[in-house]
Amino acid sequence: MVMSVLICIWITSSFLTEYSVASLELNNLANRLSFISGYGVILAGLIFTYYFPLKRRVRRPEIAIISIISLIIVVLSGSSLVSGDVISENGSIQFTVGPLIAVYVIGFVGLLVLIGRNLLQLPRRLEASRRLQARILLFAFAVSALSGLLANVILPSFSQNWDTTQFGPFATVLLSALIVYTIARHGLFDVRLAVVRTVAYVLALLTLAVLYYLAALGISLLFLSDTNLMQPAGIALALVLAFVFQPVRRFFDQLTNKLFYKDNYNVDDFFSSLTKVLNSTTNLHRLLERSAQAIATTLKAEQVFFFVKKTTTNHHVIVGTEGFVKIASADIEAIGEYGKEHPGMILRSLLEENESIDRLLASYRLEIVMPLIQNDIVIGYLCLGEHRTSSYSRRDVKVLQAISDELLIAIQNALSVQEVQDLNATLQQRIDSATKELRVSNAQLQKLDEAKDEFISMASHQLRTPLTSIKGYISMLMDGDVGKVSREQQHLLQEVFISSERMVRLIGDFLNVSRLQTGKFIIDKHPSDLAKIVAQEVESLEPNASAHGLQFTYKRPKNIPEMNLDENKIQQVIMNFCDNAIYYSKENSKISVKLAIVNHQVEFSVKDTGIGVPEAEQAQLFDKFFRATNARKQRPDGTGVGLFLAKKVIDAHDGEIVFESKEGKGSTFGFRLPIKKH
Repeated sequence: MVMSVLICIWITSSFLTEYSVASLELNNLANRLSFISGYGVILAGLIFTYYFPLKRRVRRPEIAIISIISLIIVVLSGSSLVSGDVISENGSIQFTVGPLIAVYVIGFVGLLVLIGRNLLQLPRRLEASRRLQARILLFAFAVSALSGLLANVILPSFSQNWDTTQFGPFATVLLSALIVYTIARHGLFDVRLAVVRTVAYVLALLTLAVLYYLAALGISLLFLSDTNLMQPAGIALALVLAFVFQPVRRFFDQLTNKLFYKDNYNVDDFFSSLTKVLNSTTNLHRLLERSAQAIATTLKAEQVFFFVKKTTTNHHVIVGTEGFVKIASADIEAIGEYGKEHPGMILRSLLEENESIDRLLASYRLEIVMPLIQNDIVIGYLCLGEHRTSSYSRRDVKVLQAISDELLIAIQNALSVQEVQDLNATLQQRIDSATKELRVSNAQLQKLDEAKDEFISMASHQLRTPLTSIKGYISMLMDGDVGKVSREQQHLLQEVFISSERMVRLIGDFLNVSRLQTGKFIIDKHPSDLAKIVAQEVESLEPNASAHGLQFTYKRPKNIPEMNLDENKIQQVIMNFCDNAIYYSKENSKISVKLAIVNHQVEFSVKDTGIGVPEAEQAQLFDKFFRATNARKQRPDGTGVGLFLAKKVIDAHDGEIVFESKEGKGSTFGFRLPIKKH
C-alpha cells in the first residue's frame, strides 16, 4: 500500500517538475519530492520482500545500515546536493544535477540488489508457485526500477537532455501490470477475484465504447445527414448497447475465468459431490479412498491420504490417492505432539524454516495436515501434499475446515460399521466353533435320549403286567374273596391300591412321553360324554382325597353335549389335574371341580387352595420334566410329565389350557374344548 501511494506521489511530482509554470519554487519542491518518492518506492519494495515469499529474520546490523543509508539519501534528496535545481532559461525549464547524485544511484541500486537477494535466496522447501511469484516480482522490480532510474537520472545526467524523463512513469505501468498479473494468475494475494472481475468489466466497457463509437460514426456517415436526428439515434443505440452489456460482460467473465481461474472450483458443487461420496458407502477403505480422490481433484493436490485410528484396537488405517507416500506411525505421533502445543490445522507455509515439524512434512512432501477431532480426541488426520500448479489459498483452507465435521461424522459411522463387522466376524468364528461342539454334543444327547426312550418304553411295558396283577390281587383282598378283612387291613389295602393306581398312571405317562418322542402318540377320538367322564374320575379319586382330609365339590351339568374325544387321554388329563390338587392342597379344604359351557366352549376347571405356583416359574410350568421350586419341596417324588402331557392332549383336541395361580393361595387348572356342530 505504501509503495502504491509513493508511486502515485512520484508520478504526480514528476509531472509537476516538468510542467508547472506557477513558480520555480514549486518545480524545485516537486523535483526533490520525486527523488524522495522514487527512492521510497524501492525501499517499500525491499521491506515487502522481507515478508514475501516468506518472513525473514533480519539481523539488527542490517536494519541499522539500511535505515541509516536510507535516511541519509532521503535527506540529501531533499536538497540540491542530489536533486539539483530547476532553472528557467529563455522561458523553458532546465535542470541541473546535484554533486552527490552518484550516492543516490548507488543507494538505489543497492536496494535493488537486496531485493534480488531476498527474492532469489529461497529455501528448497518453498513450493514452486511461491518461487514463480518471487521471480515475476524480481523481474518487475528490476526492469521498472532500472528503466525509471535510467530515464529520470542516468541518461539526463550524462546527456544534459531531460526529455527522457517524460517516459519515466511508464516504468510504473510495467511494475503495476506485472504485479496485477501475479495476483490474478498466480494467486499472489487473495484479491484475485476483484482484479479479474475488474479486468472483465473494463474490457466489457471498452468493447461497448468502441462499438458505440463505430456504430454512431457509421450511422452518422451513412444514414443521418440531418444533425437533428443524431440525438434520437444516439439514445436508440445506447438502449441497444444496454441490452448487449450483459452478454458481453458474461463473455469476458468466461474469458478471464479461463485465463486466470484454471484451478478454480465451485465450492457448492464440491460440497455436493463430496456429500454424495460420503453417503455412497459405509466401507471405511472405500469411503476414505473416494474422499481423498475427490479432495485431490478439486484442490489440485499431488497426494491426499487419511490416517485413521481404530478406537477399539491399537491398529490404524492409511488410505489415500494412488501413489501417496505412506507416513510412519512414529511420525504421526510426532505430529500429534506438535498438535498438542499448536492446536488446529498445520500449514507448512506458516512454519519456521528448519523446524523439526517442517522437516518432517517436507520429507513426505506434505503441505497441510488437518486433525480430525471428536470430543477433544484426535481420531485421525487428513494430509494434503504439494499443490500441482500453485499453492493453497485461504479459500482452500476454509473449504477444508468446512468439510471437517462432515468427514468426521462419515468416518466415525464407517468406523462403527467396521468395528461391528469385525466383531461379527469374531463372533461368527466363535459361533461356528460353538455350533460344531454343540452338534457333536447334540448327536451324543440324541443317542442318549433314544436310549432313554427305549428304556422307558421297555420298562413301562414290563412294569404294567405285574402292576395289573398286583391291582387285581389287592382288589380281591379288599372284596374279601380270601377271607374277612379287618378295618385296619382294609385301610392299608386301600392305600396300597391307590399307590398301585398311581404307579399305573405314571407308567402310562412315561409311555405317552415315549410315544411323543417317537411320533407314535395318536389321538383316537370317539363320541364321548365328558360330564360322565369327569364324574367317574372325581368319584374314583374321592377315597384318595378323603385320606388327605380333602373334599371334592362337583355338580354334574346336564347341558354338556356329546363330543368327539379320546376318552382315555382326556380321562388321564382330568385325573392329573385332580390328583395334583389333592397333593398340593392344604388339609381340611375343598377342591372345586366345575364343568360348564362358556362362550360356545366346554370349560373344565379344578380349583384348589394349595401352595400355588411362583410367578417367575409359571411360563415354564407346562414344559417337559419341569417342576416348580415349591412343588419339589412339597412332593419330591413328582416327575414333571403330567402337565406336559395334558397340554399335548388338549392341543391335539384343538382346545386350550386354563391356568391361574397365586403363590400361597392356590391354583386353577383346566381346559376349554370347542363345541363342534355335526
